[in-house]
Amino acid sequence: MKVTKITIINFRGISFSELFLPEHGVLVGDNNTGKTSVLEALDLALGPDRLNRRPPVDEHDFYQGNYLLTPKIAVPPENDDDAVEEVVPEAEEQENPKIEIEVTITGLSEEQLRHFHDYIEFWDELEDKLYDKSEPDGVDAANISPALRVKFIGWYDSEEDDFDGKSYFARTFDEGGEPQIFSRKDKQNCGFLYLRSVRTGSRALSLERGSLLDIILRIKEVRPQMWEETIDQLGDLSIATKSELGISEVLESINTALKKYVPKEWGAGPMLKVSTLTRENLRKVITPFIATGVGDHSAPFYRQGTGTINILVLAMLSQIAEDKQNVIFAMEEPETAIPPHSQKRIIHEVRKLSSQAIFTSHSPYVLEEFSIDETVVLSRDDKGELKRSKIVLPETVKAKRYRQDFRIRFCEGLLSRRVLVAEGATETNAFPAVCRRLYELAPEKYAPLEALGICTIDAGGEGSIAGTAKLFQNLGKQVFSICDKQTEAAEAIIVENVQQLFMHEETGFEKLILNNTTEAAMERFAGQLTWPPHILEKHGDPVAGVKDALLDYFKWNKADWGAADFLVQCTEEEIPGWLRQTALKLKEIVDPAAPAPEVEPENIENQNEAD
Repeated sequence: MKVTKITIINFRGISFSELFLPEHGVLVGDNNTGKTSVLEALDLALGPDRLNRRPPVDEHDFYQGNYLLTPKIAVPPENDDDAVEEVVPEAEEQENPKIEIEVTITGLSEEQLRHFHDYIEFWDELEDKLYDKSEPDGVDAANISPALRVKFIGWYDSEEDDFDGKSYFARTFDEGGEPQIFSRKDKQNCGFLYLRSVRTGSRALSLERGSLLDIILRIKEVRPQMWEETIDQLGDLSIATKSELGISEVLESINTALKKYVPKEWGAGPMLKVSTLTRENLRKVITPFIATGVGDHSAPFYRQGTGTINILVLAMLSQIAEDKQNVIFAMEEPETAIPPHSQKRIIHEVRKLSSQAIFTSHSPYVLEEFSIDETVVLSRDDKGELKRSKIVLPETVKAKRYRQDFRIRFCEGLLSRRVLVAEGATETNAFPAVCRRLYELAPEKYAPLEALGICTIDAGGEGSIAGTAKLFQNLGKQVFSICDKQTEAAEAIIVENVQQLFMHEETGFEKLILNNTTEAAMERFAGQLTWPPHILEKHGDPVAGVKDALLDYFKWNKADWGAADFLVQCTEEEIPGWLRQTALKLKEIVDPAAPAPEVEPENIENQNEAD
């Protein structure tokens, strides 16, 4: 069983999205792109416990918070009258905005086919759509498989002045008549499990409804008949009854005072108990303990290390998968507090245990475990449309290089909204460093690249700039580039694949720095260096011929932050003007200053008179 397609309308920051999901995959993209919203949408449609929360949705689950139609639309007057025409929409033609989430499930088991037989449709895997031809024999083709569509609808109920939401069999909407509810039992047959990072640590081993332990007990059809006996035992247990503690004496004095004012039928005999003695309260307070280290001492499971808890969750997931056999796991950021080797183990184990596993992650160690086809790169535009972009490697980026250099060259770009493709290692290290330095010196003018949401990627040479830029441009990223002077032909190719090219006129980044800084800055830096023997042998006194000596030093120290170290000790005036202008231009593009407010003509005249 797997989720093949999900369509999302009017949910959270997503106005519309239609996504096709792989058998196993990882959702990647910049923060606030919509990765978690996709998993939350799946949970609304398929999660057996999600709709137990009342209300199931709220104001902020609607796109831009719009859950009501504006009753009146103000129209500017066509004449000089002050009146504003108000147009009232026809209620019978329009209704309040709704959240709509439709999920198409394929790969159904025999048991699921029997359970959902009245609502089964067929999916064409070649055309990625429902099979809608009139020939019944066509469903026997190898590319046609049984499918089930589930639709969640969330809305504001004006009569109840509250929000509501339900899951339905989507097919019943197409057939007319009354939509049929996709019940909690139906959802349990689907086997969808969403693991949020918050729930993982605080509820995994509790008996609260929807916890992993509760899910395991329900799958095993274990109904612990312990509540009555436990409540009886706790009911006989009174706290702090020894007179030497003083608490019972205080309670007795309260009881005596109480008798002065009310009859005993109103209340008498106050005492302390360990809980409210209800099932729901016991579900929350009963807590497994685990031994910590050497010795007999045990502590609540949630007091263990975060990494230990996450590995414990993995063990529980394996139990769920073994018992259910056909389960979809959706997991947020499995790397939290887990070392790299354990991150990889979690990914492989969950994939092996489940029919489908969908992750979100910011870890290169997690992302590199997924093939290009399994990496779902998401981007969202200003209108709220969420799209998946397919990773297409250009000719200059071979698949082998992509995998080998994934951690150091490509991963950060996949996770960012904006990418600056730098020609080589010197620019990759030095330009972000100089932007941070400029921000320290003049925070009102400059901004660090990190604050602008820009990551810097080393293209690995001028011949790879255009190809690397094209890779990220095709993924919907905002792409810039910084490089040395190029030929006209090379420059034209780069320009085609970036939003803005920053190209200086020097033949090397080191020359750009040294030819455009001050003698004082070079001498100061030279005096701080421990010069390598081969440069001392060549130049004798490096400070005497400081520019040539530093040029050799920068080239020798190209991959070890030599140019960056020089720039971060400069004042604003000592930093080359081209670098300062590039930093300013990037900030202007990404974070433009708000336009000055318009001043009415009479105010301008008044201001001129005042001046």
